[in-house]
Amino acid sequence: MYDFKIGVLVESFKTDFETSLKKAKEVGAEGIQLYVTEGENDFRTFDESRKRVFDELIKKYSIEVSALCGDLGGHGIMEAEENKTKLPDLKKIISLSNTLGVGVVTTHIGTVPNDKNEKRYEIMVNAARELGAFANENGVTLAIETGPETPETLKGFIDDVGVGVGVNLDPANFAMVTDVKAPDAVKVLGKYIVHTHAKDGIMLKKTEPRIIYDFFAYGGIEDMRLSEYFKEVPLGQGSVLWDEYLRELDNIGYKGFLTIERECGEDPASDIRMAVDFLKRKIC
Repeated sequence: MYDFKIGVLVESFKTDFETSLKKAKEVGAEGIQLYVTEGENDFRTFDESRKRVFDELIKKYSIEVSALCGDLGGHGIMEAEENKTKLPDLKKIISLSNTLGVGVVTTHIGTVPNDKNEKRYEIMVNAARELGAFANENGVTLAIETGPETPETLKGFIDDVGVGVGVNLDPANFAMVTDVKAPDAVKVLGKYIVHTHAKDGIMLKKTEPRIIYDFFAYGGIEDMRLSEYFKEVPLGQGSVLWDEYLRELDNIGYKGFLTIERECGEDPASDIRMAVDFLKRKIC
């Protein structure tokens, strides 16, 4: 019915890399996304020896790498002082992506201001332009993960940035934080969507996106204060309009991955298997 592929963020299995690859195959995933900012595949320790091991494991399990995740924490690229170290690190991640033959690096950049006259907007645009130009030179797209801002604000930002930058669309982030329907987001961001996360959730209480982002930046996703604002739930049990969302992705000609991201739950492997089954029923 639809020409999408199902992937999984391997860290969602909460175990070592090879075991995660094995589990990904067992649940029926066609591809994986992986963090390269910590753990076994940390870009800082990804030398030639690690690359050989990595390539051997990917070949052993006959699985595709849909994207690297280059989240560096803090305020994304919102702060000029932080960017002095973050931009060089993100360039190293982009270079690693090129070396591994992976065409997408996803990352959170922070909260894009609605007002283009804000100093922070200028800081973010300049940083994203530098990264986008570098990504374009390396045949990679730096995909901004949707989250605190509206799709219209994000599209305007990427329009201003130019080449090398796209979107990693997470429908649950829209549902949980901005109360935007995923099909509507696809209509706005269409041409920029290069990767997606398959996640679901519900908004519990409306708040300013900046407040949510500060919780992430200072307390991490485990910050208990977040629980009063939104809740992640298994696919199909939240506010994401899956039938309409997938239809809109198809309408724009998207043929990439729906990458399952499960950030909570006591039995991630079981949750991911159910998510794979859910998506297969929707796209087949």
